[in-house]
Amino acid sequence: MWASISVFIHTFIGWALIVRILLRPRLDPSTRFAWIMVIEAVPVLGILAYLLIGEVRMNQADVLRMADVRDRLTGLRIPSPDILWEPPNFARPVIAANEAVGGMPVLTGNRINLLEESDGAIDRLVEAIDGAEDHVHILFYIWLSDASGLKVKEAVIRAALRGVSCRVIVDALGSRSMVRSQHWQDMKRSGVECVTAFPLGVPLFSMLFRRLDLRNHRKILIVDNRIAFTGSRNCADMAFAIKPRYAPWVDVLFSVEGPAIRQLQSVFLGDWMSYTGEDLGGMLQLVNVVDTPGCAAQVVATGPDLRAGSIADCMMGMLYAAREHVLITTPYYVPDASLDAAVRAAARRGVDVTMILPERNDSLVVGATSQGFYADLLSAGVKLHLFRDGLLHSKIMTVDGRMALIGSANLDRRSFELNYEVNMALFGDELIAGIDARQASYLERSDELTLEDVQNWGALRRLRNNLLALASPLL
Repeated sequence: MWASISVFIHTFIGWALIVRILLRPRLDPSTRFAWIMVIEAVPVLGILAYLLIGEVRMNQADVLRMADVRDRLTGLRIPSPDILWEPPNFARPVIAANEAVGGMPVLTGNRINLLEESDGAIDRLVEAIDGAEDHVHILFYIWLSDASGLKVKEAVIRAALRGVSCRVIVDALGSRSMVRSQHWQDMKRSGVECVTAFPLGVPLFSMLFRRLDLRNHRKILIVDNRIAFTGSRNCADMAFAIKPRYAPWVDVLFSVEGPAIRQLQSVFLGDWMSYTGEDLGGMLQLVNVVDTPGCAAQVVATGPDLRAGSIADCMMGMLYAAREHVLITTPYYVPDASLDAAVRAAARRGVDVTMILPERNDSLVVGATSQGFYADLLSAGVKLHLFRDGLLHSKIMTVDGRMALIGSANLDRRSFELNYEVNMALFGDELIAGIDARQASYLERSDELTLEDVQNWGALRRLRNNLLALASPLL
């Protein structure tokens, strides 16, 4: 009797979830199908998996608060007409897609520099903090207590002790070792205001209100509305102490001067005000134009509480605009069906599409899932190169030597649907040439992968990769 009751309850819950999946808005068919198959094929565990990670579940009070903060900041960051960029025709669809997703226009008059690949780039951050007179704002997904992390920590403490307002946000999961360390307490005692994004709390209780794997993956440092830094690099050595076997971790980091700082500032303040309730909208003061005409830039911030699209839409806009060549660097390639189709379509229509990925991935599952896409990419004419000298962690897309997208977002569904990310679209021939030169240096440290190489993989490896690729809508 109890067995019959258990089967009935299981069946009822399973079908109720299937109906819910079919009725959910903004869910692509492949994801619907994948979850229905999991629920039907894996008794009990399939239902539990969907309840845990099947939906982007957030506390509605948090969502409403974030929306209110965004609305207030949008009214405060209206740009002056003289810094709005009148884009050439090739860039118009890309800029429109970016603004539809992130809500910010493209601004000219910026000076943007690509910093060196080495740990010396952290010294530029320290130098800027040591020159701070009014405020230092820091947001990192991962902040480690290694040489680079402690350099920044000591610089922030020095700034706070001389009266500079220092505000720090770190992700509670990514920076958990820093948050639990004495260094975090040292900053607090020195007057640094320290906040953790999405604290873990009691997991079994917290998961009732939101998904535990929602994370703030952004990387931003702003000093006095004078200079900012952003890119893919966390506050850590290239040796990356928490995963040293994949070192060095190779990233990109940019310095930003000019009106684009105001957009980065609004992203930081949006997070700070949402987490703390403190109203700092007045800090969105105008930022001087530093170059005329300078580089054009557009900040695109995305997150799971936004429903206007994702960074994948911006990437697809660039791919559709490509006419000659596309160069992509990403550590993870687990795209949705639309983005994967856009990459392959660009190659098929004659665009020279080259993608650089790490030879060894720090995530076995994600690495194998990425490999499940290789055969189709290569068959379409995409050139794949595997970086052999460490974990290539940069996130870059350049198109035709005229525009680029850089920042924190990977080409994977986690960045598209779960993480809070910040990217910048950049326009300027000299700047893009420098970014392409950096990617060319990655190619020099990579080996090309051919379709024949993939076809020669063993049957078990291909079976594993293709099975995981089928599950990519769930990752």
